Amino acid sequence: MSLGFSVEALLPSARVSGPLRMGLVRLAESEWLAREPNLPPRAEAFDAHPDSVSVLSEARAAETELAAMLGIEGGLEQVARAHWEDFCLLNRDDQGRWVLTGAAVAFPTDWHLADKIGKPMLDVHAPIDGYADQLATAVDKFMDGLRAPHIFGRTNAFVMANGDWRYLPTDDPAARFAHVTTENAGEKLFVRCERETLRKLPKSGAIVFTIGIHVVPLGTLSDAGVARIAQSIEGFAGGEGNRRAAPHYANALAGYAAKRLHHPRPDDREEAA
Repeated sequence: MSLGFSVEALLPSARVSGPLRMGLVRLAESEWLAREPNLPPRAEAFDAHPDSVSVLSEARAAETELAAMLGIEGGLEQVARAHWEDFCLLNRDDQGRWVLTGAAVAFPTDWHLADKIGKPMLDVHAPIDGYADQLATAVDKFMDGLRAPHIFGRTNAFVMANGDWRYLPTDDPAARFAHVTTENAGEKLFVRCERETLRKLPKSGAIVFTIGIHVVPLGTLSDAGVARIAQSIEGFAGGEGNRRAAPHYANALAGYAAKRLHHPRPDDREEAA
């Protein structure tokens, strides 16, 4: 299986139920980064939020190596401004832990770089319910064994209350989704996918972690896409479901998915035929 560069293409690989898993697929070099990035929103985000970039001294060699690999003059910020993806750098510390040492993140999904930079992976992922018990060991083992030039990818899928590229809500989740109903869920709910990749740099040994954000209104998805994202309503354990604010949009999403099941879009009926 490969990964595409749209929500519709990414959903089949996205985790929408069950326990935490890495869900990695092997990618070709040509599948690493989006080929035709929409750069103006990237520039606008970096210009407005200078705190979106942080590079510790431990990451400088990797920063230089990555920029040279991509033919970019400058550092991590210039790399991220020239591509659709956000870029993070991970280095081992003196305890052998993988630490977030550099990042240029224009489009975060409910996290702040200042809270993560300089921390090992276990602490970076602390808000994710079950990460320490279910996934931390597997992630560390994978990163220890990763070798250049291999590239691996995975994707996450989230249901959001807006289509903003930067998703950093500070309001109460109940108020955030209060306007969403079964009737308007197709326009008022948005599906956000993070297309993530990992590869190791051959000289520095650092790991490059990219995050490409893709967002569409729920109603633009195919019937199969809607049905798949609806699986997430009951697919996650309580802690993770609450972190995603699922209780506040679950009824509207379930109702909308049921309507689409019984009244598929004409184009989806044609494809099924």
